[in-house]
Amino acid sequence: MPQLLDPASALQQLSQYDHRDGLSIADLMDSRVHGGLTYNDFLLLPGKIDFPASAVLTESRITRNVVLKTPFMSSPMDTVTEDEMAIAMALLGGIGVIHHNQSAESQAAMVRAVKRHENGFITDPVVLAPTNTVEDVLNIKAKLGFCGIPITDTGVCGGKLVGIVTARDVQFQDPSTLLSEVMVTSLVTAQQGITLLEANDILRVSKRASSPSSITKDNQSYPLASKNPESKQLYAAAAVGTRDADKERLSLLVDAGLDIVILDSSQGNSVFQIEMIKWIKRTYPKLEVIAGNVVTREQAASLIAAGADGLRVGMGSGSICITQEVMAVGRPQATAVYAVAEFASKFGVPVIADGGIGNVGHIVKALALGAGAVMMGGLLAGTEEAPGEYFYHDGKRVKAYRGMGSLEAMEQGKERSGGRNGPVAAGKGTIKGTVENAATARYFSESSSVKVAQGVSGDIQDKGSVKAFLPYLYVGVQHSLQDVGMASIAGLCEGVKRGDVRFELRTPSAQAEGGVHGLNSYTKRLFA
Repeated sequence: MPQLLDPASALQQLSQYDHRDGLSIADLMDSRVHGGLTYNDFLLLPGKIDFPASAVLTESRITRNVVLKTPFMSSPMDTVTEDEMAIAMALLGGIGVIHHNQSAESQAAMVRAVKRHENGFITDPVVLAPTNTVEDVLNIKAKLGFCGIPITDTGVCGGKLVGIVTARDVQFQDPSTLLSEVMVTSLVTAQQGITLLEANDILRVSKRASSPSSITKDNQSYPLASKNPESKQLYAAAAVGTRDADKERLSLLVDAGLDIVILDSSQGNSVFQIEMIKWIKRTYPKLEVIAGNVVTREQAASLIAAGADGLRVGMGSGSICITQEVMAVGRPQATAVYAVAEFASKFGVPVIADGGIGNVGHIVKALALGAGAVMMGGLLAGTEEAPGEYFYHDGKRVKAYRGMGSLEAMEQGKERSGGRNGPVAAGKGTIKGTVENAATARYFSESSSVKVAQGVSGDIQDKGSVKAFLPYLYVGVQHSLQDVGMASIAGLCEGVKRGDVRFELRTPSAQAEGGVHGLNSYTKRLFA
């Protein structure tokens, strides 16, 4: 019988091995050895737990100058992100990117709705005059989603404040009623320069149930909210293309208060995008620019050199994308994220893992590979905040979900009859005007007489509200990092670089073993 070692020496005995258990990130992601990997092809090995999951910090950088408290972004797809999704994402610590498969005016109105959401100080409020009517307030409510409106003597910002109108004041009123007859004139005000904390104290003491009182409620209910540190407004992000017409579109978006612009292209390494980045940096130097999409170091280098503040990584990995199948171009997503993030980090440029995110585990794997955030489409489609109406398909309550490379998206704006599911609206409350087609521009198909699809259309089962779903993702990420033994996303990235965080490849049978198996039937509930 072999002589057993002293159990007290177990930790010292580890030093006898010539390498640590598992693989380093460099060994795992060597594509010359393992080929291209997806998120399902590997696992992180567990570490040591010496802190509660609730202590895990999920702050992460998505551009050179913007840090979010959670690493979640919603995709600029016309069945995923409009103003309602963008507001919910920002309140919950992420950010929603408003799609541009709609008129520039409609997209700008959505950006304005995000910026004017009652969360913190509103620096450029919508203002009316006493001579305006209740109907004007109702129109603003329909267009921008709120009706707490200051009334000035001139009807413009900068005039003398004479009253305020809220939803309660116009309820059950005749639309032709003058605001002078319904506005509240007994106001609680403060001097310019007051802090948000001081303003909240005044509101609590005054016990006024007017529009500004929601400031306090939002800050208490959404402590992770993504806000511009200067204006205290929610961050607003939107996508544009890379053509000359998009410069005019971007002007409207900047006027509406845009913080971050995403240059939306399936293949970002183009002369169109490089020139667009340079033009934006000259014209709007304070605007954060996320460029892409890219999957290689060479693509990334061109956009970083042009001035990109962030990079969007992914080509053909989304659940509704068929680019890799049809075009024979792309890259497995895990390999793409690692390669681009490793290169971009040398220049302080964060990357966003866009596509292939199907669960909490995929999110954590993307972060471990160097992503600053994940961009989600299918994972958020089907929620209440996603555009479109619910309908029933095979007995299930669903919403339409389609790739921006699908023929249906490329035909947006054309006169056509709705199919079984009906057409997907270009935008709730869309302003009348020409709806430009962003999908064809994204795939460089504007001048093609035959449209070649790079995406499909389908539907996603009802997921409920994103205000319940995103907190599940947030807590899931915290628990995952706890298992890895890392108390923050920044710590995870450093641990990966040092080689402290280890990985393991998964064979097909290992993947089967790691999922539900051996049951006759089961119910899969993700959170409660």
